[in-house]
Amino acid sequence: MHIQEDSHTTGVDGENARWRLAVASGILGWVLDAFDFFVVIFLFDTLADHLLVQKRAIVWTISITLAMRPVGALLFGALADRFGRRKPLIVCVLYFSTITILTGFAPNFMFFAAMRALYGIGMGGYWGVGASFAMENAPRNLRGILSGIMQGGYPFGYLLAAVAMQTIRPWLGWRALFLVGSLLAVIIVVLTALSPESEAWKLHRMGSVGNIFRVLFQHKRSFAYLLLVMVVMSCLSHGTQDLYPDFLKSMAWLKAKTILGLDPLFGIPILYNIGAIAGALFFGHLSERFGRRRALIAALIVSLFSIPAWAFGGSLLVLALGSCFMQTGVQGAFGVIPAHLNELSPDAVRSIFPGFAYQLGVLVASPAVGFEYILRDHLGYARALTAFELVVILSLVIIFALGPEKRGRSFLVKSGQHSLQSE
Repeated sequence: MHIQEDSHTTGVDGENARWRLAVASGILGWVLDAFDFFVVIFLFDTLADHLLVQKRAIVWTISITLAMRPVGALLFGALADRFGRRKPLIVCVLYFSTITILTGFAPNFMFFAAMRALYGIGMGGYWGVGASFAMENAPRNLRGILSGIMQGGYPFGYLLAAVAMQTIRPWLGWRALFLVGSLLAVIIVVLTALSPESEAWKLHRMGSVGNIFRVLFQHKRSFAYLLLVMVVMSCLSHGTQDLYPDFLKSMAWLKAKTILGLDPLFGIPILYNIGAIAGALFFGHLSERFGRRRALIAALIVSLFSIPAWAFGGSLLVLALGSCFMQTGVQGAFGVIPAHLNELSPDAVRSIFPGFAYQLGVLVASPAVGFEYILRDHLGYARALTAFELVVILSLVIIFALGPEKRGRSFLVKSGQHSLQSE
């Protein structure tokens, strides 16, 4: 059955209008995280020239960033489960924003690589805390759509990075791209400071960090499933996004084209990130009505059927449509993830459990981009991307079809009590 909300209930059920501030801070933080990450994707050549290294070295720093994210998930997740969501979230935003600014002024490659590693800690710390903060404060009947909105912040940050390359960079230079996010960071800090602390955290708070890790170990089977999900989901997203601008750049015939008056290298990412945002919202909402797993599988099928146009499009229109539908499916699936992972997580460790599974999955999948880049040398870009994503998408369909679901479970039920579930 589907759980309907009583508009007069309290805490996570929504009487306090300030829950919107908590959700907004979670969304905007993920936007900022993505913007700071994808700026580097668009600056491969510029950074390689500036730092006097081969482009391959800059590509390698992506894996460094992804590999450090579990460290942040453990650190900030444990702090959030022990001391509440708000303060660790504020510290995390200020931390990774400062590191991003320093990255823009890197005097050499070693400093740049170190900053990207330190940035990975902040990026990894934010999602688990921000997602639990948003999902625990959100009304249950809006959890699916708000999950989609939050995860839609990631492609929106990607989109903003593409827009900034066409607007801010020509005007202020490439270093400015590492500075502009600090303005949004200030807004996020204010929103978080004004937000209510999670009532679910207050109910299930742990007495010590040691107890938090004991609970984490006690649910190792559930954790193993979430880890598997996030390993393959990370391959899906980074495998379709991180090298795609470089793939477009490899097509000589695209250089004479424009789309929406823009260079296709930036115009196509803008379009496919609009599709990604729409997908996250649509499939997030769909998951509230038809279930998390069904929505996830439906989104994956959209991506599966987009592969021919996405990888082999012979015209600008076909390529743009293929990439748009690909990211509609990819981020449509990710739009369900914040709600799905939080609902499958133990109450007492709802920041560290999904956050660490998410980021450890990213770590395990971090060689994927480098593997695709090597595969390109043997198969060509189009075939390499196709082969990799076919395996990933079909694997995910099986994983979700056989996996668990707890759509609509209450976060305000003490351990030992039974919560209503829709599945």
